[in-house]
Amino acid sequence: MALNSLYTKKQTQIFKRTRQEDWFMLINHGAVRAGKTQLDNDLFLNELIRVKELASKEGVDEPMYILGGVSSGTIQTNVLQEITNKYDIEFKFDKHNNFKLFGVKVIQTFTGTIAGLKSIRGMTAYGAYINEASLANKEVFDEIIKRCSGAGARIIADTNPDHPEHWLKKNYIDNPSKNILSFHFTIKDNTFLSERYINNIIETTPSGMFTERGIFGLWTIGEGAIYSDFDEKIHVIDEDKVPWKTITKYYAGVDWGYEHWGSIVVIGETDDGIKYLIREYAAQHKDIDYWVSIAKEVVREFGGKIPFYCDSARPEHVVRFVDEGFYAYNANKAVISGIEMVAKGYKQNKFFVVRQKVERFLDEVYQYVWNPKTGEPVKQNDDVQDSVRYAIYSNAMDSGGWLY
Repeated sequence: MALNSLYTKKQTQIFKRTRQEDWFMLINHGAVRAGKTQLDNDLFLNELIRVKELASKEGVDEPMYILGGVSSGTIQTNVLQEITNKYDIEFKFDKHNNFKLFGVKVIQTFTGTIAGLKSIRGMTAYGAYINEASLANKEVFDEIIKRCSGAGARIIADTNPDHPEHWLKKNYIDNPSKNILSFHFTIKDNTFLSERYINNIIETTPSGMFTERGIFGLWTIGEGAIYSDFDEKIHVIDEDKVPWKTITKYYAGVDWGYEHWGSIVVIGETDDGIKYLIREYAAQHKDIDYWVSIAKEVVREFGGKIPFYCDSARPEHVVRFVDEGFYAYNANKAVISGIEMVAKGYKQNKFFVVRQKVERFLDEVYQYVWNPKTGEPVKQNDDVQDSVRYAIYSNAMDSGGWLY
């Protein structure tokens, strides 16, 4: 079967380069849905076959290979399930969550935290495949490189872009050599996508940084207001416009505070994913007893099983909520991913704010801006914005199987 029937022009170019040249590291980076991971999954399978042959020549019966990703969930979703769907390969995991394929033992390591070191320390690997490499802990990434000391070892990495000062870009992508191959993707490189689909993705991707990264694959930094698609004329509504009968679940976000503002917000969501910020409680110089009293008020109004997604920076406060009988959890605090999810709500007109039930939100939203040096939000005017993000992103990840 011809390569051009399996791969896009960009994928074919890279596939041929990897077969014609020797290299140590391959980094495919750029836009979402551009074909990076699909190609890398195939290259991963090819590499397992190749390293088995190399190891056999050295008398190694069962060579080891590293498969890295932010978490077990991302490896399963982005790599293993995609391979199963495409090639009907069923993976049989041992008690350590590792598996054998083509005579190679594949060691899974989770790169999102420093804990990922423990599964690979001391091993000799014949290669590695690192999914979502820009989200990897740098020490874990560096350790993976050190472990790849088997004969002919190679490392495959793919990633969406991050800020332009990111270590992966500065240390590797910006320093190509005969040993490091890197390729940039935009969404239009995926010629298997219909023009209609591409246009829909462009139209629903939040403006500014998210479009530059997600569509054009640029390593860029945010500038100006974080929620540039927020329009008070559209997204702030009166209470009598809320379709209360269609709201099927409620959940809360909690940002602890004292000198800076603390806040609890309540989000109502319909079955078709329309979200409403229906309560905001914000205050300074209040202790935990005050926030317990607010949570009790929320429970009385919205039911005893409403989840509270809480800032984990004050674990003793989360424990107090649990002791009080609230369904309190540590929030998923992924900053950029959480902001992107909230921003999509504005872009797609699927997130609305009830005018009569908020006050500080409207003070913050226009002043919630990017730090041009760090690529993170400025840590001011962010308290209600943080609790909104904790609520919306944590609930979405929880619904999708994310574990605390």
